[in-house]
Amino acid sequence: MDFQQEHEAYVSWHQARRSGERLHRLQEGHGHAEKLFLEQLWWPVVGHFQHLHPEYEVKDFQDGTRFLDFAYVRGAHRFAFEIDGFSPHARDIDRGRFGDNLMRQNQLVLDGWKILRFSYDDLTYKKRRCQQLILHMLGRWYGEEAVSVLLTHQEQSILKLAAQSVEPLKTKKVADFLGVRPEAARIWLRRLHAKGMLHPASGEHRVRAYVLNAKAELNWL
Repeated sequence: MDFQQEHEAYVSWHQARRSGERLHRLQEGHGHAEKLFLEQLWWPVVGHFQHLHPEYEVKDFQDGTRFLDFAYVRGAHRFAFEIDGFSPHARDIDRGRFGDNLMRQNQLVLDGWKILRFSYDDLTYKKRRCQQLILHMLGRWYGEEAVSVLLTHQEQSILKLAAQSVEPLKTKKVADFLGVRPEAARIWLRRLHAKGMLHPASGEHRVRAYVLNAKAELNWL
């Protein structure tokens, strides 16, 4: 699946699990800038949206609620991603609201959130720099473990195929499913094996078929 298909599925999945104000904020708040963040930064380097929540609700310092543009919640770490536009509204914000926004961010930090902010211009003109920041984040706090979840959309499709297959997965079946040459399918199968997502169906030296790792099925699919 390409980005457009994955993005539609991602938003639909979250919409189906929300109601009331949480659903309204997702429908109204997830707009052009947020989609641009996913398309230009997140998707090219991560390849999926696992652990990433759009318009994520959190309690604020006044016992109310606020919504983060995105929250990446995985293990013991929580990251907030905020997309900041530049507009006359931003320049004309009153002092009370300006101070309130700063206090809200301070509270997030005290509550254990790590905050990354991106300007709309950076999404458009400094994509590579922003992508490197995301990779740095994953590498610093998750180390080698991060590699196992950085799956391309082809690898994701193979895992879904493996989960649906009764028989062990062979190269020809993967190649036919993806519409690629057997050599490409074989490379992706080996990568998934290296990442611990697939296991050889039999033998280790001359692998002809693979089965889904039970841990991968529980934690990823």
